[in-house]
Amino acid sequence: MTTFDLHTHHSRCGHARGELRSYIEAAISHGLDIIGVSDHSPFFADPAEQPLPGVAMAKSEFPAYLDEAIRLRAEYRDRIKVLVGVESDYFPEHAELYASIYARYPLDYVIGSVHVLDGVDLFRRERWQGASKADLRKAKEDYCDLVARSASAGMFDILGHIDVIKAVCPEIAEIDTPAVDTMLDAIVAADVVVEVNTSGKTKDCGGWYPADDLLERARRRGVKMTFGSDAHDPERVGEEHELVRKQLKEMGFREWYVFEQRRRIRLPL
Repeated sequence: MTTFDLHTHHSRCGHARGELRSYIEAAISHGLDIIGVSDHSPFFADPAEQPLPGVAMAKSEFPAYLDEAIRLRAEYRDRIKVLVGVESDYFPEHAELYASIYARYPLDYVIGSVHVLDGVDLFRRERWQGASKADLRKAKEDYCDLVARSASAGMFDILGHIDVIKAVCPEIAEIDTPAVDTMLDAIVAADVVVEVNTSGKTKDCGGWYPADDLLERARRRGVKMTFGSDAHDPERVGEEHELVRKQLKEMGFREWYVFEQRRRIRLPL
């Protein structure tokens, strides 16, 4: 059985602890066969070099990040397979710009994630303060639509934490809307992989992304899966990999996927 973690961050993003090397070393110490580095993309469309230093790296740091990751991949090739990726924000109006930048680099995979809705970060607690049930429903439906559009954009190999909108507003997970199924149908039509991301346990919502009910709905549709801890600390690398593998298998999934050079590779559960 191949063990892996495709979603990790490091200090360049401004809100993670440790350098790239420390995540690779942690993966080795935890017995992983594959570690993917996938730090947050810069805000490429913003005129500022680094508009939000505590959220994402500066634009000039992106080539340096990839150069370092590629050097480390070569250095550690006899100890662990290092995959080089990026977690990319999805802004429909800037999708072509982002895709053109990623095409310049030898990436193994790109994770597409929605962190911003209506110009406001989903992790800002104040955006949810005083929100009515109708406000929450609309936000969830708009979020699901953005995830569906990201799936259809053709620029992502993996979709990250597809129900992260619940992170600091757990009650939004209880809102039932057809937009969820529409999102899943778009993911299936685009044949893009979805991660089970164990970082929900670090937020108010607890548990994993996606939640069990959403994961079951994905299974029934034949959604393809992968795994990522979304570690922002080396200590979390590979966290709950085996629990995720067992649960996916018990639910009826038979395989999950990793990527090399933007090519999908099937691994049995």
